[in-house]
Amino acid sequence: MTRTDTWRPRAWQTQSLLLAYPDETFRRHLPLARRAAAGLPDRAAAPLRTFIEHTEGRPAEDTAADYVATFDHRKRCCPFLTYYAHGDTRRRGIALLRLKRTYAAAGWCLTDEELPDHLAVVLEFAAVVGAHDGGRLLRDHRAGIELLRLALREARSPWSHVLDSVSATLPPLSGDERTAVARLAAEGPPEEQVGLAPFAPPEFMPAPTGGPR
Repeated sequence: MTRTDTWRPRAWQTQSLLLAYPDETFRRHLPLARRAAAGLPDRAAAPLRTFIEHTEGRPAEDTAADYVATFDHRKRCCPFLTYYAHGDTRRRGIALLRLKRTYAAAGWCLTDEELPDHLAVVLEFAAVVGAHDGGRLLRDHRAGIELLRLALREARSPWSHVLDSVSATLPPLSGDERTAVARLAAEGPPEEQVGLAPFAPPEFMPAPTGGPR
């Protein structure tokens, strides 16, 4: 990715909007997302158009119910990226704090309702800081993104199309990344060692996503 690569931040911002909880604001963003997708390369735009067309044709309450059933009730479809590498362990707490510091260093502050590792939040930040730094942050979580994409595809979730678009903005998986994805798929996220209390404060632990992120 080069510093003049401008379409990727536009794609990440659009993907972030489409991964938000589907409330009234989400519905108003769909026409904006459609216009934004029109200016993207087809490999990133086509999956977004598929998702938008599917969503526009369904009642809002059905989309909201599907979102909760997918992201709240399926651990394999967890939208919190540090969970894939660290589970709910002390190391995840450290990873979350690092993310918050990365955001703060760029002058970007989260609201109390937003967790720093939610994919929609990471994508929005990547869009703000640009293709070079944003791409690097997303590549840091490449294995988790790919595992989420595969889980959504297996569940036949319409949000799998949004993850297909995210994947299209990133380089192909390397050998090490393929190994990490295979390991996570086989073993699942790590578990905390016996006798250790969770490190992460309550505001950093996964919470139901059926509302503002």
